[in-house]
Amino acid sequence: MRWWCVAVDEPWSWAPRPYFGVWAMCLAIVGWYAVSIKRHGGSVSRKQVVWFALGLLFLWMASDWPVGSLGAGYLASIHMLQYMLYTLAAAPLLMLGTPDWMFERLLRRRFAEHSVEVLSRPVVAGILFNIVLVATHAPVTVDSLRTTQVGNFVLDMIWLASGFLLWLPVISPAKRFRASSAGARIVYLFLAAALIPMIPGGFVAFSPQPLYATYELAPRLSIDGPSALGDQQMAGVLMKVGNVPIIWAVMAVIWFRWYDNEQRRSRDERLARQRTPLTDGSGRRPTPDRAVPPAGAAPLR
Repeated sequence: MRWWCVAVDEPWSWAPRPYFGVWAMCLAIVGWYAVSIKRHGGSVSRKQVVWFALGLLFLWMASDWPVGSLGAGYLASIHMLQYMLYTLAAAPLLMLGTPDWMFERLLRRRFAEHSVEVLSRPVVAGILFNIVLVATHAPVTVDSLRTTQVGNFVLDMIWLASGFLLWLPVISPAKRFRASSAGARIVYLFLAAALIPMIPGGFVAFSPQPLYATYELAPRLSIDGPSALGDQQMAGVLMKVGNVPIIWAVMAVIWFRWYDNEQRRSRDERLARQRTPLTDGSGRRPTPDRAVPPAGAAPLR
């Protein structure tokens, strides 16, 4: 049993190979989550528990066999799939499953709140996310880190952290760290997670030769499997457009929720105006005018 996934020169085998470090990390996260709820007695909804469990499931899938093994040293396309699982599935789902009080406790450490406040600014988060994207997919980085278990662990955790950074201005458990408006969140996601990643994705997809020695020299999974260049082209396509369905779906949800809230607020304001009695300017509701009797006529009774 190995501690973490690593690139090896062995022919690929579909025999299951568990990784101790992956299981230990997942169990530690579950333990922390359960102990935090029990010790501090904060409220957690059933939906949050489901979100957190799904996030942990995607985290395990991206790290353990077979995805972790294939991405570590056999296929660049699975390497890119790992990245997307960490940043677009595991990170946002874990964030959605974290209650606000639990997140606030994490911020009690020194400088933590100030750091999160700076990192949650859309411009900062978007720039840093794409810097990590480019840096961790550079050939020198991939070929250096994929050769050791520690290097692979570091790479995976950097991807997970960049996923938290990407979604912080959008779905932060503490609302004060979210972007100020629905429009700002939509523009941020479009630029940071949909548009800009297309540039390095196109570079990887249209490169005329393999960029990564790790995957170029790796044993092929089968005789009729993709070549190193074909595999790299699939990885580039994934980086370029693989995130589009997820990001656009999230942007659509944000827009429809904003539209629904605006419609509800307009309806409530309209109903409130209809229920408010008219006043005569003195704060009193006016009384119907009485007919003034003609001169000499007997007063009305």
